[in-house]
Amino acid sequence: METAAKTKWVLDPTHSELTFKVKHMMIANVKGEFKNFSVDVDGEDIFKSNVSVTVDATTINTNNGDRDNHLKSADFFDVENHKELTFKSTSFKQKDDEEYELKGILTIKGISKEVKLEVEFGGINKDPWGNEKAGLSISGKINRKDWGLNWNAALETGGVLVSEDVKISGEIQFVKQS
Repeated sequence: METAAKTKWVLDPTHSELTFKVKHMMIANVKGEFKNFSVDVDGEDIFKSNVSVTVDATTINTNNGDRDNHLKSADFFDVENHKELTFKSTSFKQKDDEEYELKGILTIKGISKEVKLEVEFGGINKDPWGNEKAGLSISGKINRKDWGLNWNAALETGGVLVSEDVKISGEIQFVKQS
């Protein structure tokens, strides 16, 4: 018996990025990214499927080796014991033609908490080689202390060196495969 090939959306890593921003010294944002991550869509319709994300925490990059090593240490991500960050969707709701709300469980350092992310659907288009692509922009904000990322230092002038709020953003492109 022959079974029909199932259509699937697969991450296009060369056209995708996962970044974050954190306020430093209460005056400016420092941006970073995770170089390696995967996104799995469990179904043909991105918006009606379970979505799971796995991030390789060892690939954090802020364009500063000392800072990257500190972020990999037990003060922050503790990559020696927790190499991956994960996200598993619990709901994906349409707000209007292009805006969606994605809720799910974010796990960092073995701590799992629900987060809410805003998703903007960029559309579906074919590239010059006939591949069907879909684009999404994702944004949200978390408090890093909710996941045990507690390290900080007080400033002489008052305030702290690193904000508790972390802005997350992603530019995600999928390619349709059958």
